[in-house]
Amino acid sequence: MLNVNEHRCHHQGGQTIADLAAKYKPDANLFILNGFPTPAKSTVHDGDIVSLICKGKQPTPEELDFLLSARHTPGIQNKIKASSVAILGLGGLGSAVAGAMAKIGIGKMLLSDYDVVEPSNLNRQHYFVDQIGMLKTVALRDNLLRMNPSVSLELVEKQLTEPDLPDLFKEVDVLIECFDDPVMKAAALRSVIVKMKNVAYVGSSGMAGFADNNTIVTRTIRPGIYLVGDEVSEAGPGQGLMAPRVGIAAHHQANQALRIILEDVQGRANDQ
Repeated sequence: MLNVNEHRCHHQGGQTIADLAAKYKPDANLFILNGFPTPAKSTVHDGDIVSLICKGKQPTPEELDFLLSARHTPGIQNKIKASSVAILGLGGLGSAVAGAMAKIGIGKMLLSDYDVVEPSNLNRQHYFVDQIGMLKTVALRDNLLRMNPSVSLELVEKQLTEPDLPDLFKEVDVLIECFDDPVMKAAALRSVIVKMKNVAYVGSSGMAGFADNNTIVTRTIRPGIYLVGDEVSEAGPGQGLMAPRVGIAAHHQANQALRIILEDVQGRANDQ
């Protein structure tokens, strides 16, 4: 059997991608075979997964889902879609992390912030000029749904305190800390360690300026607890928060969350 655009069909010896396109999607001009682009003349084999895509045509949400599955492979994508993350703080880190999570097709995101988009945010945060004055939760929700209309989003629009954290976020797989406030950074880490033992944690510390890319690293603090940054570069005069380096840290955080979801690293629950 073959899987062609999420539909199962019989395999016939000698079939090519072009044969399948002629039968199932004649306007297709991009062909994905088992997660990789391939020429139309490629021969398919029993068990192959084929996606037939018409470039330049907007996919339906269902088509977008199977495109993600085609690029990531179904087993991986099913895990991603079944998972949830919370992003605490939707500034330069959080808005970039959320974009990466939406693009990989995460099942659910909880987006937490209480602030509005300001002009000073636009040098590094993933918002637009016409969103100035909007709540960051609302503006980011709108942007993420343009990237992936299938992602499930829950907005938490309040200034968090430490007691709030376990009640609001205890059901997620990964809590991604993107706060500016050092007090809340410490509160989030304490809450995960003490009261949210089945939740993994990816925090942040040090990404200001334009220093060496490779000083931004991901460190394991303990099983299921990770810290991203160089741990020294605080924002200050002559060393502002800038999109390139903040973006490096944000994508470290997003990739670490993905590794946890896909069990490439040891989770906390397995360590208890």
